[in-house]
Amino acid sequence: MSGARNDPALRGGERLRRFQARFEPVVTRILLLGMFAVGLVAQFFEPVGDALEGKAALGGSLLSLVGYVLYDSVRELATSLRLPPQSRVQSRELGGFVTAAFRAREVEIRFLGYTGETLYNELYHRLEGLLDDPGPTRHVSVRILIPDFEQRMTVPSRVGPDGAPVDDPMFRRGLESKCEVYDQRLSAIVERLTVAGRVTAECEYRLYPGIPRDKICIFNREQVLHGLYNVVARTVERSTDPEFYDPKGYNTELSVWARGGNDDARVVVETWNKHLDDLWSLAAVPRWRRGAAD
Repeated sequence: MSGARNDPALRGGERLRRFQARFEPVVTRILLLGMFAVGLVAQFFEPVGDALEGKAALGGSLLSLVGYVLYDSVRELATSLRLPPQSRVQSRELGGFVTAAFRAREVEIRFLGYTGETLYNELYHRLEGLLDDPGPTRHVSVRILIPDFEQRMTVPSRVGPDGAPVDDPMFRRGLESKCEVYDQRLSAIVERLTVAGRVTAECEYRLYPGIPRDKICIFNREQVLHGLYNVVARTVERSTDPEFYDPKGYNTELSVWARGGNDDARVVVETWNKHLDDLWSLAAVPRWRRGAAD
C-alpha cells in the first residue's frame, strides 16, 4: 500500500482531484453570478442590451441566478447518485465513502470491527487533508469500537492441534498495540485541527466484548456498510511462527444500505445507528486511554 501512495502518477492524480474539489465550486459560482450581472446590466444600458438581444439577456440572467441558488443541492444530488442506495462493495473501496462523508459540514463516522486498519488508513489521509483545505467541513466526530484484547479470545487466537483455537496473550497484545498507535495518530491530527481553529474534531476508541464477527461502518448516520469477517482466516507472521486465526478486514465484502433507499433500507440504517449508539454507551475505555486519564 505504501508503494502505491508513493507513486508520482497517483500523487499527481490525487492533487488534481483535491484542486478540482477545492476550486470548482468557486469558479462555477463566479461564472453564474457573472452571467446574472451581465444580464441585469443589459436591462438598464441599451448598448449592452442590444448586443445581448434584450429579453433573452434577462431570461439568461434569471436562469443563472436560479443555478447559483441550486448549485449546492445539485452537487449533493450528484454525490448521492454516485453512491448506490443498496449494493455490495469490497472493504478496499471504503475510501470513496469516506471522501463523500467529508463533503458534509458535520461529519460523523462510526465503526465496529476488528482493528479498523482499512478505515484508519482512509481517515488518516482525509483528516490530514483538512489541515490544508477543510472545504465545507466544520466538525468531525469519529467513534471506533474494537474488541477487548485484554480478554481471552477464540478469535484472534493461535491455531492449535486439529484446528482448535488457543488463546495467545502475546498475539492479542500486538493487536492492541496496533490499535493504540492508530488512536494516537488520529488523535494527534484531531488536536492539530482543533488548535488551527477552522475545524473542530474528536476521535475516540472503545472496547466491546466478544470476537470480531461484524464489520460495520456508518457515515453521517445516512449510510451503513455491513459485512461478516471470515473468522477462520489464518495468517503466519514468519515461517517459523505458528498459524493464527486472524480475520482479514480488507477482504470483507460489505452490503450498503442508505436512508434514502426503500423502506427496508431506512429501517436497517435506523437499527444499526441505534445498535452502535447503545454499544458505545456500554463500551469500556481502552487501558492506554485509562492510563492517560489517571
